[in-house]
Amino acid sequence: MAYTDVSVEEASWLLSAAGVAPLRKMESLAGGWANSNYLVTLDDETKLVLKVWDERPPDEVEQIIEHTCWLADHGVLTPAPLLLEGGVRMLVKNNQAWMLMPFIEGGWLPSDAASLYELGKAQAQMHNVPIHENIPTTFAIGYVLWDKMVKEAHEGDSMTPFLHLLEEESRRLKQSIPDDLPSGIIHGDLYPDNVIGREGEVLALLDFEEICVESLAMDLVTTYVGFGWKDGLPVPELWDALLAGYESVRPLTEAEHTALPDLHRFAVLAVAAWRYWQFVIHVPGTEHTNRYVEMAERLDKPLPF
Repeated sequence: MAYTDVSVEEASWLLSAAGVAPLRKMESLAGGWANSNYLVTLDDETKLVLKVWDERPPDEVEQIIEHTCWLADHGVLTPAPLLLEGGVRMLVKNNQAWMLMPFIEGGWLPSDAASLYELGKAQAQMHNVPIHENIPTTFAIGYVLWDKMVKEAHEGDSMTPFLHLLEEESRRLKQSIPDDLPSGIIHGDLYPDNVIGREGEVLALLDFEEICVESLAMDLVTTYVGFGWKDGLPVPELWDALLAGYESVRPLTEAEHTALPDLHRFAVLAVAAWRYWQFVIHVPGTEHTNRYVEMAERLDKPLPF
């Protein structure tokens, strides 16, 4: 979904700043809830992704780029934005960050055992990257968002059953999830539309907008929330494959294994909370208004751990 319409002249302006061949054609790309993505094909047949950030101010985008380059420099399968004139990786136009990314040929990674094994390996390798000093230590769609929504709803006398649930779960999970679980750099949103690949092969991890330093095991179960459920139920075989791939690089501790059910509950509620904030509070009245319900309904399902 494109929020910013990009003209041929604007695309050519950015391509010129990158010192690449002229534009041949441009088409909108699917994916991305907070930015506009276009596939641009150049006269020399090179393909690039032109990205305009619609909901992140340029200073935040600059940090995301810095963190993405840090991960890429440490071997994580993620494309770094192209260098532009002046040695920068983004330009600001109409108070929006514009940048060019390499285009990775391939579709979204499928949800099969072989693919999840490889995804688990790639995620564990990312978790072994040293922590960059500027990476935030707050998970933006976790407790900080939940408590903000609940506080504002109480003040505005607009509490709903979901927000009451979020308030109760926030209190319980803060007590039940240990504070000292192994932590490091997490993606926070490894869902199918953020992983390019094909069966049994991960080609690229995308969109590190929720990157932070947090519980590594929480990040792992977040990936299971995105890839491991079918028809409203968790698929044990997919969890086994994801975990086996992950532990081939970084075995979980006993404390992490014990905490998995609560971490999964936290991960499900984090996605539900973001969807509620985005589609009920921030942009109401769309066809996505009830998307949070899908996650809320997962809370009473038996898990494979």
